[in-house]
Amino acid sequence: MDRVTSVALLHGPESRARLLRDEGVEVLGVVGSVDELLTLRADVVVVDMAAPDALAAVAAATDAGAAVLAVSASAEHEQVLAAVRAGATGFVVDTGRPWDVADAVARLARGEPAYGPGLAAVVLEASGGTGPPEVRLTERETDVLRLVVEGLTARQIATRLGLSPRTVENHVQRLLGKLPVSNRAALVRYAIEHGFA
Repeated sequence: MDRVTSVALLHGPESRARLLRDEGVEVLGVVGSVDELLTLRADVVVVDMAAPDALAAVAAATDAGAAVLAVSASAEHEQVLAAVRAGATGFVVDTGRPWDVADAVARLARGEPAYGPGLAAVVLEASGGTGPPEVRLTERETDVLRLVVEGLTARQIATRLGLSPRTVENHVQRLLGKLPVSNRAALVRYAIEHGFA
């Protein structure tokens, strides 16, 4: 698989980090708290949904500009939907096969959603087939969206907001995934028509 710039794991076994490294993923570390997680500034964050602060971690990592993969031992629909509502753009069941998690991490790093077998259908069914349920834009996504509407490039937005161009692109990709649009022009039109910017 392609190298990922940086991945951090919240909770979960150290063996998951080792297996990801074996699959070619650059893992910054496994941390035990949301605060520690945010200090790593990872491009992709893997959150073990068994952690007591899992949903808070998903929301915080999303707000910080990371793509978030939720990992669980089961595929309970309520847990999947809660993770998506908190901002996760991927959810896989950990079956002990490291390539499942590694593949999902690589897809998120490319700005694509990553759901395990049958889980994308759960999300689409809950939202009436139109996209993730209860679309919630983070404050940072709203800032990026407003600047996209103003016509700024990713580099200009990055300079204005003190982010890296890659982080800006990650936000734009998440916006394209959250809203029923397929490109930047449609994103601008949708934002104006629906009062997001």
